[in-house]
Amino acid sequence: MAGITIARSVTTLAATAALLAGSAVGASAAQGQAEPDVSGVRAALQRVVDAGAPGAFAVIRDHGKDERGRTVALGKANLDGTPMNAGLRFRVGSNSKMFTSVLVMRLAEQGRIDLDKPLRDYLPAGTLPESWAITARQVMEHRAGVYDHTNDLLEQSGEETTAAFEKRIRNNVYEPKDLVAMSVKHGLQYTPGTAYAYSNTDFVLLGLAAEHLTGRPYAELLRQQIFEPLKLRQTTFTVPQKTIAGPHVTGYLTNDDRTKPLLDSTEQTASWVWSAGGVVSSARDLDRFMTALLAGGSGGLVSDESLRQMTSVLPTGTAKISYGLGVREIALSCGKVLGHGGIVQGYNTQTFSTPDGKRTVVLFANASNNGAITSGLTNTLEPAFCGKAPAAPTPRSSITGNGNGNADRDGGRWIPTVEDTRI
Repeated sequence: MAGITIARSVTTLAATAALLAGSAVGASAAQGQAEPDVSGVRAALQRVVDAGAPGAFAVIRDHGKDERGRTVALGKANLDGTPMNAGLRFRVGSNSKMFTSVLVMRLAEQGRIDLDKPLRDYLPAGTLPESWAITARQVMEHRAGVYDHTNDLLEQSGEETTAAFEKRIRNNVYEPKDLVAMSVKHGLQYTPGTAYAYSNTDFVLLGLAAEHLTGRPYAELLRQQIFEPLKLRQTTFTVPQKTIAGPHVTGYLTNDDRTKPLLDSTEQTASWVWSAGGVVSSARDLDRFMTALLAGGSGGLVSDESLRQMTSVLPTGTAKISYGLGVREIALSCGKVLGHGGIVQGYNTQTFSTPDGKRTVVLFANASNNGAITSGLTNTLEPAFCGKAPAAPTPRSSITGNGNGNADRDGGRWIPTVEDTRI
């Protein structure tokens, strides 16, 4: 989705305490020194394709004195037989949240928004109830208790994802304020600041705040403050336009009835996730964006202090996963990486970097609504960042979010998370 999607990005399933003990975290410097395990990356991507994705790719780039790139692409960019190509454009889902966060942090730097004051003060009158004192920071952290409006559109409790997509997602055009209204009617879900619960509505609210404070459309803010300065020539936000301009990957939604064929879900308005997941981009541009973001003040997007706040993470309640201000942190066996994941019908993307920005990894598969695809893609981060696995101990029986029963292979390097596979 607007877990990603949106776009719901890594909302996760629980892992056992035994697995938690296996997640040693080293210094991030070790990541930069490790040579990517290209054969391990290829094997991980093959598992993604075997799980049902037409194709998948990984783009690994090292920055610094020795600029170097490695690309592994498997399978097909579409069912017509076009080989997967890592240079094509695709929907990035909840990776869009990082872009929205940049806009908000820039407003904070200008003194136009205080992250620790009620967000309702920076929104059009009536957007949020007067009794809601949730702050912009709590919203950015997914700790505000805001109900995720996408649950209503996808009918969590029953309707098939493919049916919901055709009925309410592909062609429907939603106004952002109406998405928020869907959420507000459910009331706050918990006392703000006391828990973590991923909500796409959080980032719709932030997009509305950016528009209200500047008097300019969200798409224009993205273009003028991020896309054009960074020369992101393959990145656009054209919601509610349904098509993707230029060469692009075809996205496929997996039917809930696995006996039915994949559904071409490329064309969709994406208005149902808007500023939480509506960006279209490419691996090249995501690499450029992440490198600039993690450079802080010298990268031209946000100040060093803003970056510090964005990357000051809190636990999510799931092993190895923490969340900051629109930025996710994953603890790998060799250190921590920063970025985000995103799922929007037909598209699965993971974009992560070492904290120093010296290595970025963009992972992609052109299918969604399939937990094995998402889990396999996420676990391609390990060989991409950490290199070859050490000799694995005898596997212990454990239950993890990937549901495959062998999570302790590679010495606890398996990341016990999956995205919400319905989005």
